[in-house]
Amino acid sequence: MKKVNCVQSQYPVRHIDLSALRQNVALIKASLPAGTMLLAVVKADAYGHGIAQVARNALAAGADWLAVARTGEGAVLRSAGITAPVLVLGAASEEELAEGVRCGLTLALCTPDMAKCLQRHAEREGKTAEVHLKLDTGMGRIGARTEDEVRSILSTLEHCPQVKLTGAFTHFADADGDTPDYTRQQLERFQRLLALLPDGVVRHCANSASIHRYPEAAMDMVRAGISMYGCPPVESGMPLRPVMDWRTAVTFVKKVSTGDKVSYGCTFTADKPMRLATVAIGYGDGYHRAASGSAQVIIRGMRAPVVGRICMDQMMVDVSHISGVQPGDEVILMGAQGGEFISADELASWSNTISYEVLLAATERVHRLWVNDCE
Repeated sequence: MKKVNCVQSQYPVRHIDLSALRQNVALIKASLPAGTMLLAVVKADAYGHGIAQVARNALAAGADWLAVARTGEGAVLRSAGITAPVLVLGAASEEELAEGVRCGLTLALCTPDMAKCLQRHAEREGKTAEVHLKLDTGMGRIGARTEDEVRSILSTLEHCPQVKLTGAFTHFADADGDTPDYTRQQLERFQRLLALLPDGVVRHCANSASIHRYPEAAMDMVRAGISMYGCPPVESGMPLRPVMDWRTAVTFVKKVSTGDKVSYGCTFTADKPMRLATVAIGYGDGYHRAASGSAQVIIRGMRAPVVGRICMDQMMVDVSHISGVQPGDEVILMGAQGGEFISADELASWSNTISYEVLLAATERVHRLWVNDCE
């Protein structure tokens, strides 16, 4: 088993299993219609999993494109030696557009002014700037919204010979929600606007949820984000595996008596004699304080509830029902041990948030350990 950019097994730590990532990518790719490409979304440091490591392994498993949110993320990929097509999903500033042209990134085109700016930078660099036209069909975020706006951009492109339109895309607002009519309405709007474009552009609109729910939206390419990391937002019908787990360790074990208070604010009072373990994790590591009083961990294959408020660096759990707990014991915050499993979605529910934020929440002092790299 090869490890890349590994650290000592310090706690807390995130384990990133790149073999699980490759399996997920292969499963998603195999589910697509013949000829449909797969774009792997690696923005935000690959949802906390490591942008270069994930990009390399996703491509090895069959991804055709990569996507980032900002040009700086694309520059990191180029610096890592990755030459695959990279789409920048966000609307870029003039400085970012210049960086995108220099790095050979495909940029989201939203307005005629962006096309003119790209033409200037492409002339300066002696390059061709490739763009995908962003169409806002109901997300309300960025992109051209009307036929007139699309025609204006196309007209401007006629005077920008070094800006090449190679694709067009939109984003669904509620593909994982309870409004299928709205998603289908967005798809119809997208198709109407696409009719204005020249033949041959790469058309894509399907995110993780719509890959699983709306196969008719596959078109020329789909964009796999959260599902690629093993946390599908809807039932996928695939044996997708979580790529990340969170682990820490017990640092102290003590007995408390009936009536003893635990942690800040004295929000927890022992109603009987108990045995508590202190573990090395807190909101300073990105473990949400909002999970106080509802979170659970796994120790020695058994669940243990968090008691009292979560502190910046530590939290306390009730291990009265688990024999033999001692300092040094591994604690699973997210992941599996024995027959128990805590998913990113479950961890998110304790803080009233979503799995995406849980994957991204860890701060720099939570080490990452990459295992099973493709190299």
